[in-house]
Amino acid sequence: MSLPTGADFVPPWPLRSGHIQTMLSSSGVRRRLLPRRARKVQENAREVLIDVGHGDRLSGRYTAQVTGRESRGLAILFHGWEGSVDSTYVLQTGSRLLEDGWDVFRLNFRDHGDSHGLNEALFHSCRIDEVVVALGEIVRQFPAKAVGVAGFSLGGNFALRAGMLAQAKGITLDYVMAVCPIIDPSEGLFSLESAAPWFYQAYFMQKWRRSLRLKQQAFPQQTYFELAELNQNMRDLTRSLVVRHTDFDSLEAYLDGYSVAGDRLMDLHLPATILTSRDDPVIPVAAFDQLRLPPNVELDIARYGGHCGFIRDFGMTSFTDDYIAARFDAIRR
Repeated sequence: MSLPTGADFVPPWPLRSGHIQTMLSSSGVRRRLLPRRARKVQENAREVLIDVGHGDRLSGRYTAQVTGRESRGLAILFHGWEGSVDSTYVLQTGSRLLEDGWDVFRLNFRDHGDSHGLNEALFHSCRIDEVVVALGEIVRQFPAKAVGVAGFSLGGNFALRAGMLAQAKGITLDYVMAVCPIIDPSEGLFSLESAAPWFYQAYFMQKWRRSLRLKQQAFPQQTYFELAELNQNMRDLTRSLVVRHTDFDSLEAYLDGYSVAGDRLMDLHLPATILTSRDDPVIPVAAFDQLRLPPNVELDIARYGGHCGFIRDFGMTSFTDDYIAARFDAIRR
């Protein structure tokens, strides 16, 4: 059976607009319109705290499949920046995989969802080591015949990097799926500032400032930022936090620290798929066109879809559910 491809996604007008796809992807309207089955993964979910060393923990939710058949395997899902285990796209994908017979683990990155009070140190995108440790713990606690990881946006970037590091840590993964992953962070940051419409940066900044305030409330003895810094733009606030809270000596070094651009994914040796769209207004497609990839990594660039949208119709369901489910199913054949 042939697998779906990005070329198969041709939504009706006006859903062919990348901006509409992107805005609807995380909108409250979409969340309200989703059918109940898209929230199944929340039912009987078990909260799990993962020890990642040095006294730090990451939180997640584990849901065992209840089809009555043997589990197909374990699906581990990564949300995007300022998303969470309960982001619409995570719930929808997780519910579909659960329905297909997969056990599902949804992981919160540090300071995402309701986890701001778990760890004193601040989240940043180069904290890949603790995510890899978490993967190892998840696989150990919930052994399965097959393990697939799927991530969205920044979560897709984390999934690709974790896939490269897992084998050296003795963690067996069978497949990695990245939807609209951040490829070149410096280019993506520049694009949000100068090329994307103003409301995208406003949206992300509102969520980020709220998250930083929650962090400060959780640890009032710490000074994570000066109040004036919260009024800075995305680039300057990122620079302020990088200099204060990381070992990087510049913003540029930090952004390069989680880049997977150029030939960096040549070290990814397990089967993987990268799905993105040419009309993504958040992450420029040029970085995908310039990737050098090994033969085991599939790059699929759709014409439509926006940023993590791929919404098929006005029922607000996503093409990515079928796309991911088909590829996860393929690793079990």
